Order: sequence, then C-alpha cells, then structure tokens
Amino acid sequence: MIIGLHNLISICSKRKRVGRGEGSGLGKTSGRGHKGQKARKSGNVRLGFEGGQNPLIRRVPKRGFFNRFSEKLNIVNLAQIEKYCSSVEIITPMELYFAGLIRDPKTKVKILGRGNVLKSYNIHVHAISCSAKEKIINANGKVQII
Repeated sequence: MIIGLHNLISICSKRKRVGRGEGSGLGKTSGRGHKGQKARKSGNVRLGFEGGQNPLIRRVPKRGFFNRFSEKLNIVNLAQIEKYCSSVEIITPMELYFAGLIRDPKTKVKILGRGNVLKSYNIHVHAISCSAKEKIINANGKVQII
C-alpha cells in the first residue's frame, strides 16, 4: 500500500465538546460534578492555595540564608601538608588530590595556617590565609596564587 495525502489518518483526537445535551454524556454539569469551587469557571486555583487560609509556606518561620553564588573551596591546613606532602617540592591541587587531602582537583583550594612549616615549599593554590602565607615565606618557601 502506498501512503499518500489521500489515505493519511489523523492521530489527533477530536476536541471534547461539553455541555451539548444529555445524550452526549457530557451535558448538564459538563463533567465537573455538582457545585463547589472546582465546578466554577475560575476554579483552577494556583499551586499552594489553601482556600484563603494563610498558606503553609507563610506560616512556617524562615531562618538562615543560602548564597547561591558562593564558591566551593577545598580547605587544607599546613599541618596536613607537612604530614602528607613532605616529600613533594611543588604543591599543586593535583598533588593534594593524590595525597588524599582534597576530593576533587577541579575545585579551588585554600591553604589555612594551622600547623607549623619545617620545610620550604613552593605552593601553587587558588587562595591562602595571611598566617599560612607568612609561615611559608618565613620557612624560605614561595606562594603563587593560581
């Protein structure tokens, strides 16, 4: 059988014609039941509407704040670097990842100053605290911000 414009069948169902007599099966109340808010023409109320009562979202107290623009940082202390990366000269986020100090090498790294530095390190990270920077420089190390 060859398909042409003359023998195509519509896959769209016909529009439901309500309120056209009892014989149609959708007469009188037009499938809306009897009375009430949902039987009215504007009975489709918005999401969260509770019939004029104060909605739940407004009754529950709001607390806190979430900053969706804040950057996620991996935090590493100098004590951890001294313990796990003492054999490495140049410390990068990838080295910290291999040492198991951070979970994801793609997220930014910040070094904090808890702990002591006994060796000179060359550190390449995204951020560093003032105390950590001071300790590394005092130990003849170098700090480079990526």
